[in-house]
Amino acid sequence: MKHEPDGAGRLRRCAQIAGTLIAVALLAGCGLADGPVISPKGPIALAERNLLFTAFALMMIVAIPVYVMVALFCFRYRRSGNGKYRPDWDGSAAVETVIWIIPLIIVIILGTMVWDKTHDLDPYAEIEGHGTPFEVEVVAQDWKWLFIYPELGAASVNELAFPQDRPLKLKITSDTVMNSFWVPALGGQIYAMAGMRSELNLLASEPGAFRGRNTMYSGDGFSDQHFTARALTADDFAAWQEKVKAADNALDARAYVELAKPSQANPVTYYSTYEPNLFDIILRKYAPNPGPYESEAVAIICGGTA
Repeated sequence: MKHEPDGAGRLRRCAQIAGTLIAVALLAGCGLADGPVISPKGPIALAERNLLFTAFALMMIVAIPVYVMVALFCFRYRRSGNGKYRPDWDGSAAVETVIWIIPLIIVIILGTMVWDKTHDLDPYAEIEGHGTPFEVEVVAQDWKWLFIYPELGAASVNELAFPQDRPLKLKITSDTVMNSFWVPALGGQIYAMAGMRSELNLLASEPGAFRGRNTMYSGDGFSDQHFTARALTADDFAAWQEKVKAADNALDARAYVELAKPSQANPVTYYSTYEPNLFDIILRKYAPNPGPYESEAVAIICGGTA
């Protein structure tokens, strides 16, 4: 059997590893090209994607030369190469300047970008669009999402519908452990916490059905805790509204208590009506002293007695 010199063997192994990594990156790119993060459907997601691309390009200013130099050094200082052995070399002011100043400049630029975009992409800031914001109250449960539509007087489970091009204002809380609400195609990710209200403003620039989910592990049914966010044209939204209003289900206090019980892979469900001030009652449920209860419905949801 013919044995290769140690240097040649190492070089061959490096080439094989590099080829494998390039192939994996190309295959992954095929999947990412049509992904929601890379192909956003709203201005917030677009701004976040552009920020990601800009930060990646800046970091490649450091990363690419490192990989190029690794390959060059492997080739230059191989056993049969012509690299000179200089044991008394103790440094270079020019090299030290480059390896410290360039990363420092990049860090400063990235820090400035993050500072500016943190304020520009404030999830509580309303977005300009056609008409007034369409408000939806969102409640995270085990293991499903409840969407309450004050403007429509209706509710839905695991389906969020809203008019395209009209700003979407989400008020979010949790009736269980901490969850994280995210629709990648529209942008933004924000936590839902019991007894607290967070907000998220989004906008869909085109109609479509987008996948949303909880990104915070929350127990057995976590893997199925996803929903569909539907950005609809005016006619489609009117048709959807009629379908919801025609539903036989009513989300009163007792129905809500049953809904809040843990369930996995919950189907899309529509409620033509819901308990008045349901979102505020759910928030009140986690107050240190939620009573006294002024109505039986409040007592039922908060777990007390009227």
